[in-house]
Amino acid sequence: MARRLIPTLNRVLVEKIIPPSKTTAGILLPEASTKLNSGKVISVGPGLRSSEGNTIPPAVKEGDTVLLPEYGGTQVKLGEKEYVLYRDEDILGTLHD
Repeated sequence: MARRLIPTLNRVLVEKIIPPSKTTAGILLPEASTKLNSGKVISVGPGLRSSEGNTIPPAVKEGDTVLLPEYGGTQVKLGEKEYVLYRDEDILGTLHD
């Protein structure tokens, strides 16, 4: 049975990006140089409702690479993969190449 989680309101489902601990040449990288708390947005809720009844869409979309806070979020395990569920306002920003 396949499972897909669709967040409610302004929630965002993120898969954390695990940075490599060594290069392709086999050189081990220090932990401090690989410490960037980022993730890929997997799914996004429809957004919050304003007091007038209008929908306020989330600032991120599926596929975005985002900068995450060090603490927070709700851990979710679907199958073998682990995800984190954040509120839209908890995400610090988007990362671009």
